[in-house]
Amino acid sequence: MPARFWLKHNKPFLPDGIWVHVCSFGEAKSITPLIKKIPSDLLRLSATTKTGFDEINKLSKQSRYLPFEPLLLTWIKPQKMLIVMEAELWYLLFAIAHKKGAKTLLVNARMSEKSYSKYLRFKWLYRRIFEQIDAVYAQTNEDAARLITLGAKNVEVMGNIKFASIAKSTKKLPKPEGILVCGASTHDKEEALILDAFRVLKSKRLDAKIVIAPRHPERFDKVERIMESFAKIQGWSYHRWSERADFQSDLVLFDTLGGLVNVYAISDVVVLGGAFEPIGGHNAAEAAQFGCKIISGKNYFNQIEIFAGIEGINIVENNELKEALSYPNLLPNSSLISKANIKPILKQIKDVLQN
Repeated sequence: MPARFWLKHNKPFLPDGIWVHVCSFGEAKSITPLIKKIPSDLLRLSATTKTGFDEINKLSKQSRYLPFEPLLLTWIKPQKMLIVMEAELWYLLFAIAHKKGAKTLLVNARMSEKSYSKYLRFKWLYRRIFEQIDAVYAQTNEDAARLITLGAKNVEVMGNIKFASIAKSTKKLPKPEGILVCGASTHDKEEALILDAFRVLKSKRLDAKIVIAPRHPERFDKVERIMESFAKIQGWSYHRWSERADFQSDLVLFDTLGGLVNVYAISDVVVLGGAFEPIGGHNAAEAAQFGCKIISGKNYFNQIEIFAGIEGINIVENNELKEALSYPNLLPNSSLISKANIKPILKQIKDVLQN
């Protein structure tokens, strides 16, 4: 609030840079392929949310919260280019940056069918916004068609940029014998649900093991209590990854930031959290690149585009998870069927830097 509405400790960017604006953590993570092509001394990054800001702040000292829109009138300094991710359609953001000489791009643009009907009510406004945008790179043909109706020009379909920035395995972890299940990016109530389903699998396959990786580190201790209690009742072994970096116990709490992709690389089944509760789901592409069998709940509304680009994800109701996990050999392996072409965007950046 102080940074966005009163500009406290939120100085303007240095001028003449390449400014990339994102909203949240997921978008901040997905811009890596673009960031790598921008000289660090020219990089300017802004975000709307705290999680987004925390992520971009790791990438550049020229990282800021995006101020409340009226404050942009005096805050924005001339830049070479403004790249805005997805659906951050702020009129003054584009208009002021464009007027001060920036080439403006809307990247990874999306427009769901549900949102489209709402945007149409303000078509007059979005036409004015798109007048300030030089080029639009849409995720799908459907997104492109809807954006053009709203006034977008120079529209090109690029795919979802998140498929161009899938985190790769950085370390080969020791795979235990038997089936390894990963409960990934879990939220409150999901650990208990997944452990209860795993109990049924364990009764059929004594060599089965499970690693639970909570989404938020502040929940590590709470999840440990859940897992310790569950292990004690079942007579199973348990340990935390930070205390012993192996998967030899029946239950393992993966209590570390980063590195989950390394667990995916050796997992047989991934039960992806964030969709068994109304959270919106998480990115399944990191697991799908290894062909893991993936099980998700039905609340993946924030990941529709990603899920559409993956074949073989098993979507189940909460009460169906036990049965789905009980017969892992019947589950299909996942695979990536979508790609992203970011070369046109990289060319735009190169052209601006050469001028």
